[in-house]
Amino acid sequence: MNNIYKNPVCEGADPFVLLHDGTYYLYSTNSRDGYRVFTSDDMGTWTDRGYCLKAEDVKGDRGFWAPEITVRDGKFYMVYIANEHLGIAVADSPLGPFKQEEKKWLNEINEIDGHFFVDDDGTTYLYFVRFDGGNVLWVAKMNDDLLSYDESTAKFLFRAEDDWELKDCSVVEGPFVLKHNGKYYLTYSANHTRCEDYAIGCAISDSPMGPFKKVDYNPILKKNDKVNGTGHHSFTTSKDGKELVCVYHSRPGRITNCPRETCIDRAEFVKDPNGGDDILVIHGPTTDPQKAFAE
Repeated sequence: MNNIYKNPVCEGADPFVLLHDGTYYLYSTNSRDGYRVFTSDDMGTWTDRGYCLKAEDVKGDRGFWAPEITVRDGKFYMVYIANEHLGIAVADSPLGPFKQEEKKWLNEINEIDGHFFVDDDGTTYLYFVRFDGGNVLWVAKMNDDLLSYDESTAKFLFRAEDDWELKDCSVVEGPFVLKHNGKYYLTYSANHTRCEDYAIGCAISDSPMGPFKKVDYNPILKKNDKVNGTGHHSFTTSKDGKELVCVYHSRPGRITNCPRETCIDRAEFVKDPNGGDDILVIHGPTTDPQKAFAE
């Protein structure tokens, strides 16, 4: 365990971190034929634990991007992407192997970037991206088996419209929801991942199904003079639950897009001095050494 870390912490794009039984599990876009999983005690030093999902165990054979996990009754459910479609694979361990008993897509429509959100009443929602004149955000309620969603509930949320979102292509993607003080904070990335202006935005709603209003302080994470291409993120917490943590990827330079690298920075909600909804702040991107998350 290393008490100090420095970004980037490892290679990998579209990172998702699961904190389970005192261990951090990192899943990302990191292999052509599935996903490798990494573990850590403090999010500073990561150990490659090998493949958690292999192409041969699921539907799809290429383009394995942006995996995410939810846990129910001792089972681990992964929403994965292959061939620009979403699927659900299940395992008994966060290390996998994640497999599909029936190899199928969630929908024959092209969809990417699935994100599970479980509300306080146990209802699970899936946020995802469809292609409609660009990448646009949708949401639907998952069925009780967590292996399918209710198409009758599927709802368009929003597309790229603001100036900061349109630096390169019409893209909003990589959704992730936080619930805070009864409000739903939908965070997302805008612009193409190849763009140095790839950045994270936020929209707020009173309902997980929307409508969502984009905040006027967007973007909440963007490039600086040392780091660019900051986006496609997830949130987790320190082990004691006291610190909110944003995990995202960045680009190694302004010319090349690969390999994209995983970065970790602290985040928090702060009071709006004007009395509005609390403001979500990500303290990054950073490159300086900082304290790891051992506790």
